[in-house]
Amino acid sequence: MDRLRRKIDDYLVKWKQNPDKMPLIVKGARQVGKTEAIRHFAKNNYKNIVEINFALQTQYQGIFDDGFEVEKIIKNISLINPALTFAPQETLIFFDELQAYPNCVTALKAFREDGRFDVICSGSLMGINYQEIESNSVGNKMDFEMKSLDFEEFLWAKGYNETQIDELFEHMIKVKPFSEVELNTMIENFREYMVVGGMPAIVYDFVTKKSYEGSLDKQRQILLDYEEDITKYAAGLDHAKILNVYRKIPVFLGSENKKFRISKIEKNARNREYVGVVDWLKDAGIVNVCYLMEDVKLPLKGNYNPDNYKLYFGDTGLLIGSLDEEAQADLRENRNFNTYKGAIYENVVADELVKEGYGLFFYKDEKSSIEMDFFVRDKKSLIPVEVKANKGNSTSLRKLIEEDRYSDIKYGIKLSGQNIGHENNVYTFPYFLTFLLKRFLAEK
Repeated sequence: MDRLRRKIDDYLVKWKQNPDKMPLIVKGARQVGKTEAIRHFAKNNYKNIVEINFALQTQYQGIFDDGFEVEKIIKNISLINPALTFAPQETLIFFDELQAYPNCVTALKAFREDGRFDVICSGSLMGINYQEIESNSVGNKMDFEMKSLDFEEFLWAKGYNETQIDELFEHMIKVKPFSEVELNTMIENFREYMVVGGMPAIVYDFVTKKSYEGSLDKQRQILLDYEEDITKYAAGLDHAKILNVYRKIPVFLGSENKKFRISKIEKNARNREYVGVVDWLKDAGIVNVCYLMEDVKLPLKGNYNPDNYKLYFGDTGLLIGSLDEEAQADLRENRNFNTYKGAIYENVVADELVKEGYGLFFYKDEKSSIEMDFFVRDKKSLIPVEVKANKGNSTSLRKLIEEDRYSDIKYGIKLSGQNIGHENNVYTFPYFLTFLLKRFLAEK
C-alpha cells in the first residue's frame, strides 16, 4: 500500500473539474494528512507542480514584496528557482504551511481573475489567523477543512471496498441484524480504530505492520506537538490558560456529567478569564464542542446555550494517548474502563458525527431526569442519539419519544455494542455504523 485513500481525494478531483473553481484553502489540525493528499492529487492531475513551503523555504516569503499581481509573483518565484515551469492550464501552484505567511491569501483574488493557474493553499488551523491577513479574498477562495480519518477511511486502509461498505448500509436500511461473525469482526475493527485513532501516519503504520507497536508513543508526540503549537500560535491569548483547558479535557470527560467546568481547571478560576480559550481550541481543530440544548425542538442551532458545553478530543486515539499508559492495552483487550468507558464511546461517536458534518448538541433536564448525548435531524424531525456503553434501559430516549411536549421527536437512535434492532420507535445500531448515520437518515 503506497498511501491511504482519503475522502478529500474525490473532493479535489471534483474541484479541478469545476470550470468556475476558485483557489482552494485546505485547513486542518497538524498531521491530519493535508500535504500528502494535495501532493498525491497534484501528481495525478497536473503536468507541472510548483510547491512552496513557507515554513521551510522562508526565502519565498518575499515573493509578494512587489505586489500581488500574478506576473510579479511568478517572476519572483522564478528568480528564486528558474527551473520551475509555469504552463497555463497545466500547472498547480501549491502554497504549503500557510500559517507561516498568511498574507499569501491576499494574492488569491489575483490568481482567480488571472485564471491561468490552479492554486491550493494548505496550513494548520492552529496557525491560520485571518486577522493577520491584509485581505482574505472574500468571494475569491474556497475553504475545505480536513480532519483525521473517519471509520470508513480506516476500513479502506484495512482493505475493505465500496461493496462491503454498501453491505453494512444494507443491514442498516433493512434493519437486518448481522451474523455473529459479521458483528464480532466489525466490533473488533472499531475497537482498533478507537485505540489507533485517525491520524494517518499512525493508521498507516498499524495496517502495514499489523501491530500497535509505537502507536502510543506517536499519539503522545502529537499531543506534545499541539502544546508546542499552542505556545507558538495563540496570539493575544494566555498560553497557560489554553494549555490548562487542553490538558484537563480527560478530566472533564471523566466526570459524571462530562461538562466543561471552570472549577476543574484551577482554583478560583473565573469564566471571564477564559473567554476565547475554548473557541481557539475549537477553531484549531483540536476539540469538538457539544452545546447544551435549552429547548428540545427544531432548529438545532436556534435552541442551544453557547456558554454550557462539553469538550471532546477531535481524535479518539489522542484521547487514549492522553490517559495512563495502561489505558490503550485495556481498550485493546476490552477490559473494564469503569465510568470512563462511556467517555471513550461518547468521544468517538462525537468525532464521527462531526466528520459527517453534524454539529454537536446534548440535553439535560434535572427536573424530569432526562438527559441525551446527541441530537441530529432528518428533513422533518429531531432525532435523539443515545450512546450506551453498557446494557440497560433507555429511559430518557423513551420519554423524549413518547411525551407530547417533545413534538419534533418521532423516533430515536441508540448506539451500543448490540446488534441492529428496531422496537418502540427506537433504532438500535452498533457503534461502528455511526459513519453511515447521515446516509441512513437521508434514505430512510
